[in-house]
This record gives sequence, structure tokens and C-alpha cells, in this order.
Amino acid sequence: MNVSENLTFYKFMHRQILIIIALNVFTAPGYLLMGYFYTSMVYEAIWLVLMILILPVYGYSLYKQFSINMTIVQKEIWLTKIRYFMFTYSVAWSLMFVYYISSDNLEMHYITIATQIGSGVVAATLLASQRKLFFFTVISIMLPLAIYFLVVGQLFSYILAFFTAVLTTVLLYAAKNTNDYIVKSNYQAYHDKLTKLGNRRYFLEILESSVREFGNKYSYLLLIDLDYFKTVNDTLGHDIGDELLREVARRMVMLSNKYDNNVARLGGDEFCVLSHVYDSEDECLNSAKLFSEKLLSEIKQTYIIKENHLHISASIGVSVLNNSSVDPAKYLKEADMAMYEAKYHGRDGIIVFTEDLYALVQDKLQIERLLYFAIANEELSLNYQPQVNTNDKVIGCEVLVRWNNSKLGAIGPDVFIPIAEDTGYIIELGEYILIEAFKTINEWSKNDLAIQTVSINISMRQILNKDFVNMVVKTYNQYIEPNCKIRIIFEITETSSSDNLSSLKETIKQLKEYGIAFSIDDFGTGYSSISYLSEISLVELKIDKTFVDKCSEAKQKLLIKLMVDIAKNLNLTVVAEGVETLSQRKILEEMNCDLYQGYLFSKPVTKEEFQKLCTLSTDR
Repeated sequence: MNVSENLTFYKFMHRQILIIIALNVFTAPGYLLMGYFYTSMVYEAIWLVLMILILPVYGYSLYKQFSINMTIVQKEIWLTKIRYFMFTYSVAWSLMFVYYISSDNLEMHYITIATQIGSGVVAATLLASQRKLFFFTVISIMLPLAIYFLVVGQLFSYILAFFTAVLTTVLLYAAKNTNDYIVKSNYQAYHDKLTKLGNRRYFLEILESSVREFGNKYSYLLLIDLDYFKTVNDTLGHDIGDELLREVARRMVMLSNKYDNNVARLGGDEFCVLSHVYDSEDECLNSAKLFSEKLLSEIKQTYIIKENHLHISASIGVSVLNNSSVDPAKYLKEADMAMYEAKYHGRDGIIVFTEDLYALVQDKLQIERLLYFAIANEELSLNYQPQVNTNDKVIGCEVLVRWNNSKLGAIGPDVFIPIAEDTGYIIELGEYILIEAFKTINEWSKNDLAIQTVSINISMRQILNKDFVNMVVKTYNQYIEPNCKIRIIFEITETSSSDNLSSLKETIKQLKEYGIAFSIDDFGTGYSSISYLSEISLVELKIDKTFVDKCSEAKQKLLIKLMVDIAKNLNLTVVAEGVETLSQRKILEEMNCDLYQGYLFSKPVTKEEFQKLCTLSTDR
């Protein structure tokens, strides 16, 4: 980042104007006093008008001109004027020095020499933030002084000329060190230490400047969040993770430079890209999509880090910028909404912010607000979807939560569960589900209902909660009697569990002592390796509905057969989800699946309806 783009730097230069004016206004009348005692005061009066009227008025006008809302170009023009203004002040002092040393009065020489040295010190101190400005200003002040001593032609004057050169060197050296410190501090304040990219502060400033410059132009903003990066950190360590971030940043910069785009790291695994301007919205949008696709392709290329072959993807949100009156933070929020929508739809994708998307987000916010009161308002209930064996006997079920809101009506779990996970409400919701499910399981066990297992979906957000195990144990001890004959299985999704392997393994180990088993849901839809299955203690593998839907296709048959064989080799029960036709059932049975679940057998039903299904199944 160029120092001229630093808003803090501009504010610093803005303050220096008043300091320079004050120093000169209070010291310049001293020369008028010298004129009164030693000369005619004519030149001093002219000089005084320049120093306390013309230049201060001009300087104050520059002070009033500055605004944080100025564009970068306007700030550059303003800064150039500041440089000329401050240099003119220094030259004015040098002119009076030349005028006074031409006098035969040595007292005037002494005074003007001291004044000139003081001016040099002031210039080196106050102008250190501008390398070129302090260099030329100090030289313009100290050079006439050195020449004067040389012209005197005496031994003592040569010595003074030498010391003047030394003092000039010291002043330049001190100013340079100060400048280096300012530049370094500025760099650290505006750059990410790990990737060397601009940081959030940097990005927000260039975003604000860019928005102010729009006019009728367009630009696009990308918010990029790396998918599954946490898995790399957790499994391979932060050193590998840091190196991966550096490599991602390098690829982003290389591609962005070709398009004249700015890149920054907002923090963690989030990056931002801001484009140059376009004349039309269509051109901007098409360029945004093209660049995003190329960027996503670059990010997904294999990374080789310390002999590890790594693969990641990214979720990208796009916002088109145009209105200069809009708060720049709003555009960042729009890109953020789009990015989270990309994650919601399976990650590894690009979503452009639209008003329809905004309306969707508002709907989600309304659901979020209403969901908070769902338990207290008794709007939640549990349904149970049967699982049958190869003899069509119901031997278990999956617990599914339902929400019927008084205002919005029935809301599907595919809508409110992700919202609950995003907001953290899944902790309270999950506890409610466990309590109600455990009550039912204990009741069924006491009534000798002929089922073997009950499966309950558990979010990784719950498992990662520090109180999860204690909550489960407490609820289990409170509602499940010691002689319970029904086995409880916690279902976890493949994708979320592979992201937090170490936490999951510890949780499974602790809950296994209470007879609670674990199952992998939606197997085959995530990115985990086969070895992952052997690392955690499981009893069951569920084949996702997306595979079952196409099980008649040759490739899908091979995939399903492979999953079944893997499960069998690991002594896992295989459950096929989403079975809706007899032909699907037949194909899956031929592949040696153990259990079946889907609308072919029953939709999710109430507790009472499930009990009837179990009775009918037993009576066959």
C-alpha cells in the first residue's frame, strides 16, 4: 500500500499545517524587530506580510480543504499543494538569510545563522513523514549556511562549514530514520503479517475511496472464504495452514495483477478483491463472474506443501458497486450475504448479491427471530421415520424435528436447522430434541416396543460445545432407565464431522461408555477420505438419498456397491436413505444393504402413528 493511500497519514499532514503556520507566525516578527534596530524595515515588512498573512492564509485554506471524503486523486493533489506550501516557507527563511548575511553587521549574521539552523531542525522534525520534502527542504536551508561559511574564507569558518555539513547529515539521517519508522509502522498497520497483503483496515479505506470516485462507473467486490481450511489446520498443523494461506494469497495476487484488482486478507481464511472501474453494469458483472471463476479454479489447483498434496475450494460472494452515496460497509455486507449463501448451497461456488437474495436473507432473519421463541411457545414436535430390515420389519427409526409457527405455518427443517446452526440456537434446540427423544425412547422400552435403535441427528456445533457431553450424560441419566433395551445412535454428517475430527473422536469415546453409538449420515457427499471411517468408532453408515435416487445408473451402482463393501469390511450396518420405489429397494437389497428408510415404507410420523406401524410390522 502506498503511503499516500493511508488516511492516517493524510490526517497527520493535515495537523502539520497548523503547526507550521503557528511556528512561522510567532517567530517571523523577530525579523521585523531586527529591521527596526539594524535596517530600514522595508524588506522585513514585505517578508512579514508573506510569512504571517499570505502563506498562513493559503495554508489555512489548504487545512480547510481537507476532507476524509476526498478521493485518492483529490488527496494526491492536496498533498502536492502541501509540499509546495511547506517548501515555500523554508525558501522564504533562506531568502532572509541571504539578505542578512550580505550586511556588514556581524550581530545580524549571528542571529540569522541561529535562525537558519533552527529552521533546518524544524524542517527535519516536522517534515520527516515526506522523504522528498524533508530532503530538499533541509538542503535548501542548510546549503546557503555552508556556502556562507566557505565564502568567509577563514579557518574557523571552514570548520563551521564542516560542522554544518555534519549537522545537515545528522538531520537528514534522523529524518530518514523517522521516515523509515513511519513507513514501517504504516506498513504494519495496513498489512497482514502472514501474507503481506493489505489487511481489513487497508481494504476498508481503499473501498471508501473507490466508492467516492464512482460517478457513473461500476466496480465489483468479492468476498472469498476458503472451504475446509480448518480441517487442514486441525489435521496437519498451523504451520502447514499458514503456508497454505501464503500460497493462496500468492495465487490471488498473480491473477488480480492481470486484471488490475486489489487484494486484501480480512482475517482467518477470508480474503477480499476490489476491481477497477467499468463503464456499464453488464460489463462489470460479466467481468466479476469471469474473474471469480478463474480465481476459484486457481484456488482449487493442488497445493504441495512439505510433501503434503492439499486440495481446497472456496465460497465467493459478489457485490456490484455503483452508488457513491451508499455506505461502503453496505457493499461488504452484501458480498458477505452472497458468500454465506454460497456456503449454504454446498460451498465451492459463486453467488452474486441481488435484491432477491436480500429478501431471502430478510426471510431468514425473520425465521431466526421466531425460532428463538419456538420452544417456549411449544411450536416444536418430533416425528419418527421408520427404518425397516430386509423382511420389511420396522426395527428402528430416525428422529426428525418439526416446527409449526403460528405466523409462518409449517417450516421445513432444511430451512430452520441451518439457521439454528449459524446462530448457535442449535444448542438449545438440540437439548430440547434430546430430552423429548429420550423420554420417548424410555417409554417405548418400558412398553416393550419391538424396535432396536433410535437415531438422533446431532450437529457438530453441538459436539464442539464444551458442555455437550455433560448435557447428554445428565439428560441420559435423568430420562433413560438402566435397563433400557433400545440402542441410541447419534447421526453426524460426513462433511461437518471431518472438519473437526479430534473433537469428535473424544466425544464418541466419552459417550460410548453410556451405550450411545454413532452413525455417519449422508455418506459420499463430503470430502473425507476412506481412512477417516476407520479413525472414528462407528456402528452405522447411511447412504445418502442423492445416490439412491440414481441407483439404477451403472456408475451410481458401482459407487453404492463400493460404499457397502467398505462398510461391511468395517463391520458397519448399512442404511439406505430416501428409498421411494420398489425398484430402488430391489437394487439396494441386491447390493447387500441392511436397512431401508424412505417414503416407500413411511413418511415421518408422530409418536402414536409410529407405534401403530411397529405393531402392524410385528403382527405380520
